Amino acid sequence: MPSQETLERFVARVESNAHDKAVEEFYTEDSSMQENLGPPRVGRDKHIAAEKQILGMVKSMTSTCVRPVFTNGDHVVIRWIFNFEFLNGTAMRMEELAYQRWEGERIAEETFFYDPAQRVPK
Repeated sequence: MPSQETLERFVARVESNAHDKAVEEFYTEDSSMQENLGPPRVGRDKHIAAEKQILGMVKSMTSTCVRPVFTNGDHVVIRWIFNFEFLNGTAMRMEELAYQRWEGERIAEETFFYDPAQRVPK
């Protein structure tokens, strides 16, 4: 179960837009991430590479945690709003819920729930 201090550090790291660093610091080596009902990606290194790829496509972004963060033992739910301005001039706003299972102070499993229609840049 994560401590409140760990959760606050995780949220602060994501809100600083250091998503790749957040994965490196707060996920288990064999963690899994899943988008809606898609197949899970397994492995922290894969998650870091995916985050770096996204960060490489953006001119700017903001990441906002909409509080409260819900916790129940090893399970955490966070509501996020992300605003992207891409290098090609398009923009995207994405709101999602992240459902996490923690092992101690690290995330072992995470599923993101969002409306896929949001993923179309405008």
